[in-house]
Amino acid sequence: MPQSRWGQVSQSLKSTVGQNNFKTWIEPLKLNSLEDGVAHFEVPTNFFGNWVSRNFSDTIVKHMSRDGLEVRRLEFRVPSARSGAAAAPAAADAPAKEAASQAAGRPAAAAGAGSDTSNGSHDDDQPGATLDERFTFDSFVVGKPNQLAYTAARRVSEGGPLTFNPLFLYGGSGLGKTHLMHAIAWALKENCPEKKVVYLSSDQFMYRFVRALREDGMHEFKEAFRSVDVLMVDDVQFFAGKNSTQEEFFHTFNALSDQGKQIVISADRAPHDIKKIEDRIASRLASGLVVDLHPTDYELRLGILQQKADFYRSHYGNLEIGKHVLEFLAHRITGNVRTLEGALTRIFAFGNLVGREVTLDMVQECLADLLRASERKLTIEEIQRRVCEHYNVRISDMNGPKRHRTIARPRQVAMFLAKGLTSRSLPEIGRRFGNRDHTTVLYAVRKIEEMIQTDSTLADDIEMLKRMLEA
Repeated sequence: MPQSRWGQVSQSLKSTVGQNNFKTWIEPLKLNSLEDGVAHFEVPTNFFGNWVSRNFSDTIVKHMSRDGLEVRRLEFRVPSARSGAAAAPAAADAPAKEAASQAAGRPAAAAGAGSDTSNGSHDDDQPGATLDERFTFDSFVVGKPNQLAYTAARRVSEGGPLTFNPLFLYGGSGLGKTHLMHAIAWALKENCPEKKVVYLSSDQFMYRFVRALREDGMHEFKEAFRSVDVLMVDDVQFFAGKNSTQEEFFHTFNALSDQGKQIVISADRAPHDIKKIEDRIASRLASGLVVDLHPTDYELRLGILQQKADFYRSHYGNLEIGKHVLEFLAHRITGNVRTLEGALTRIFAFGNLVGREVTLDMVQECLADLLRASERKLTIEEIQRRVCEHYNVRISDMNGPKRHRTIARPRQVAMFLAKGLTSRSLPEIGRRFGNRDHTTVLYAVRKIEEMIQTDSTLADDIEMLKRMLEA
């Protein structure tokens, strides 16, 4: 069958799998041949082929059959020029467990050998935490604010040699750090089942360390954590002030790094911005690739809502959602992703209970408290995030000592907006910008007031930022 025929079939898949899944997993597929009921596809990597096989094979076969093609099975191969030799085909005969999991909107639990992270019962003697089946690359919506973090996480998940170690992900609550870490673990279990992968929170690391001290089990503790192939620790900012735990983590980090083992770390701020953490640890954490997950923008929030709405429509019996509802939510709810998803869950549940289409009037009725809260919560921090996102600078730089024009101008714009859009005093605004004096804030406000009279680009930027912040 020519590639053009597959192009027609693949387009029909878009409405079934969703725009994000289509662009990530279906569009890159290249059909080479169709022989004896077996469709042979070319894929970029072995991992890619295995993932499509596990999660979309049944859907692809169904759509190809619907188009009059006799297809029983799919095979995926990496071109020999990329892999050195033709990759073994990824079998596409999905077992019943996978089919049931796909119907539920999540991948089947992987049972990768040699890994201490598993779905289901959790053995307390193992160092790893249980993975959440919902948190996969397939369910992660990619946009400009998280593109680099997503790409870096995907590279780690392939299991090959990397030019960076550790991978350090940081950002505010609900921006996707934990999701990406779980996704890395799931993908590694699929792609490299022989690897020993351990994911856990900083609290769990600390708990096991304290228990090992109490029960005279430090030898076993060190053996468990220093023999892994990939160690992932979430929310390391909670190590702050805990000197003994930091000491053990430091030695664990060094032991794994010396062996060439991969380390993935997350926190709510950059390594050197974590207070009460030893300089030597901060330096180790910053020695690899440090990636900031920026606050969500409108396009990313809308993409997340569209993906979740597709799932809820099937879950609630194809409950209809009115025009502009998702756009309204993406504009009005600008907090983290958890808040956004929680709002969508509420309105779909409400619509199902009352048996009505989800309209804008219903949304305003159902989410009255959340919408009022969003109106009240225009904070200096939100203004800083918006301005940093617009000018592509880091909050830590904006609040730091740097005076370079590329940092100073966004800082002045943020101070100007904070003065005009909040009721905070000049001294309080100054404190939020790295403990600056109120005279610095006053100078910034007057400087921007003067510049917008002659600089139309700056005036347009500020007007757009105001609309976004007041939406």
